[in-house]
Amino acid sequence: MNAKKNIEFKIGDIVVYPKHGVGEITSTEIMEIATIKSRFYVVKMEQSKLTIRVPLDKKHEVGLRKISSKKVIEEVFNILKLRPKIRRIMWSRRAQEYDTKIFSGDPIKIGEVVRDLFRKNSQPEQSYSERQMFQVALERLAREVAAVEKTDYFQATEKIETTLYNKQICG
Repeated sequence: MNAKKNIEFKIGDIVVYPKHGVGEITSTEIMEIATIKSRFYVVKMEQSKLTIRVPLDKKHEVGLRKISSKKVIEEVFNILKLRPKIRRIMWSRRAQEYDTKIFSGDPIKIGEVVRDLFRKNSQPEQSYSERQMFQVALERLAREVAAVEKTDYFQATEKIETTLYNKQICG
């Protein structure tokens, strides 16, 4: 685990910031806050037009990581093919669990949320908050899939949705 602590990111690296998704390190800068100088990674979050500054010494605390390997993304698609696991507990409790998975930044956990909240047109209607949460999870996952597979967000979204629809037909 200590080897992971020493990972340095370079300008141009595509990274995942768990609370906001996929971004690119565009530069590093030194900022002085209360007479203390700190170095920061400047991470441009393309999808939300957001720029985040992450202190180099806090990168692990916030969960900054390189994008997943192709192997992890394959595992995500295998998860998407499984039957949804719907727990019979109150929505507020499930929503909390889904939120935790989405903001973990872990593509496997985000894939579980996408799988569990996906609905075909023939299935019962979802609540507004379920649809919103599905969209957030789908966007996060699609952006990482796009980055790993060097494609665009729309193609990645289509691949995920096709996997979900085909699973429903076959399964």
